[in-house]
Amino acid sequence: MSNSSKAVVSFIVGAAVGVAVGYFLNSDKKDELVDRLKYQADKLKEKFNKKKEQFEAELDNELA
Repeated sequence: MSNSSKAVVSFIVGAAVGVAVGYFLNSDKKDELVDRLKYQADKLKEKFNKKKEQFEAELDNELA
């Protein structure tokens, strides 16, 4: 695929994502979508913090 083809595909994908985001932000389901995203972000933060704590504990054990 040439660089110009990649640029066109990237533009089309970006435009589609923009349209989808705009649609959801202007729809009645905006609050539901925002709540779902917040919930998923919180779950991801919890997983990250658990992994970070495990890594720190293992590092402390190795260095002790």
